[in-house]
Amino acid sequence: MTSAPERTSGKGLAAGTLGLWGSTVIGLASTAPVYSLVATLGFVVVAVGAQAPIAFVLAFIPMLFIAFAYRELNNEVPDCGTTFTWGTKAFGPWVGWMGGWGVAVAGMVVLANLSQIAGIYLWSLVGDGSLAENVPLVTATGVAFIAAMTYVSYRGVEIGERIQNILLAVQYIVLALFVVVALWKFFDGTAPNPTPFDLAWFNPLGFTDWSGFTEAVLLALFIYWGWDTCLALNEETKDPKRIPGRAALLTTVILLGTYVTVTVAAMMYAGVGEDGAGLANADNADDVFLAMKDGLFGPFAWVLVVAVLISAVSSTQTTILPTARGTLAMAAYKALPARFQTVHPRFHTPSFSTLVMGIVASVYYVGMTIISDNILQDSILSLGLAIAFYYAMTGYACVWYFRRELFTSGKNLVYRGILPLLGALMLTYAFVQSAIDMYDVGYGNSELLGIGGTFVIGIGALAFGVVLMVVWYLVPASKPFFRGESLNRDTEVLVPDEPITYPRSVDGGI
Repeated sequence: MTSAPERTSGKGLAAGTLGLWGSTVIGLASTAPVYSLVATLGFVVVAVGAQAPIAFVLAFIPMLFIAFAYRELNNEVPDCGTTFTWGTKAFGPWVGWMGGWGVAVAGMVVLANLSQIAGIYLWSLVGDGSLAENVPLVTATGVAFIAAMTYVSYRGVEIGERIQNILLAVQYIVLALFVVVALWKFFDGTAPNPTPFDLAWFNPLGFTDWSGFTEAVLLALFIYWGWDTCLALNEETKDPKRIPGRAALLTTVILLGTYVTVTVAAMMYAGVGEDGAGLANADNADDVFLAMKDGLFGPFAWVLVVAVLISAVSSTQTTILPTARGTLAMAAYKALPARFQTVHPRFHTPSFSTLVMGIVASVYYVGMTIISDNILQDSILSLGLAIAFYYAMTGYACVWYFRRELFTSGKNLVYRGILPLLGALMLTYAFVQSAIDMYDVGYGNSELLGIGGTFVIGIGALAFGVVLMVVWYLVPASKPFFRGESLNRDTEVLVPDEPITYPRSVDGGI
């Protein structure tokens, strides 16, 4: 039995709590692999048909390049503020503040979606279809899930990591069963539309429609989002400078293998037809697993419902972590009111920031549900804008922060220059293309101000950040930040300088 970590000289977080495995588990859990496939696979196949596997591979490339940017910046500046801190050091307070806002917006919006999905799937599991369609019941259940996961996050990253080990194991067991059973039924001829594996599925030149290609890749970007949570927990790992970056790269590679394997198995089992369980059936696009579960698992079809429920609940908890730590860092450097800097004296968590995140997400979810479920769904569709915004900013920040060192070695040029820049440019294109598509009134489920509601919500959320930033700028307490005094390129980050001596991390060490 080990004692709890001592409070360190950094921001007061529980240093030395996570090893490489724990960080990777939390990174994987944040992406919600089962739910991400449920929400995305059908739409990707509708967009590009049999080219779905290569679409997932191509979408992985900018994620990998940005993961290198995160790793290099974290090696140099291991701060839980991540994009906010790095953006400020590279480009100044105004850009950095908006980077922090981008992280917060993405977290708030996806929490509303995850909690709604958790509520729907819970009542689908325990009752008939009418319960899952009962909006007040589902909404109340979703808020209860947010409250429960906020409490877990409030209590500490250690208990959260232990819970995530179990929840992630269940998700991967079910995905493994899905792949095995799908391939078994393909080979014994009982699949509804057995489709032999074809290397052409991985041909990057096989796309016949550019708009379909861009739509598929933009959709696929969403399912990789979340791996950066392990970077936001850098101050709580045994070695803040090395472990989080390694965990981020490991997470992205595992996700690539997971998504491609499941996609290929699903295509071999159900094909890409537009009828029945076919993956291109538009009626099933929002959840292809539900269309396949009875044929795959028969009386045990409920295991897929359980997996989606667990995936959503798991990601609800891990999504709170980076946002709470981001606002903690912003407060530590005077970019937010000092109250956000509060760290619980016993649990060593950003207590106030965590509670605010849970409350704001709940209010947003309930408010959007009352106003219009269509607007809630469009806010989720707009999520890609915030993701592409702050990921791209991180890539550009890496290149600019290390600009004087890029040509000192080939390694620096590649990992701190070329790859982050390419990743940032790809995501910038994704942002612009998404915004153009969302502007169309036919995109999404609502129309606001005569244009696409998704565009108004996505761009409006980022613009609202500008308003909040200006309001904070007018408060006297903000002056040290906006004058570049509390955080600039030369500011020492508020974390321990050396790896923490700790007898054993919760996952057994590195």
